[in-house]
Amino acid sequence: MNRTIKEAAVKRFHYDDHTQLRTHLESFVAAYNFGRRLKTLKGLTPYEFICKTWTSEPNRFIVDPIHQMPGLNS
Repeated sequence: MNRTIKEAAVKRFHYDDHTQLRTHLESFVAAYNFGRRLKTLKGLTPYEFICKTWTSEPNRFIVDPIHQMPGLNS
C-alpha cells in the first residue's frame, strides 16, 4: 500500500501546501480502503459484503446501505 500511495500522491501531483497534500491523501486512502478486497470477507470489498448481507438478511439493517455509499455526492 505504501508504494501505491507514493505513486498516486507524490509522483503525479504537485501541492502548493501541506493542507492540499493532506486532503488529497485522506480522500485517496478512503477510496483505496473502500475498494480493497479483503481475504476475511472472502474476496469482497467491505461495501460489497454489506450489500450482500443486506440482500440476504435485510432485517439486520435500519437503513438501506446502497444509499450510504461514500463518494462525490455524500
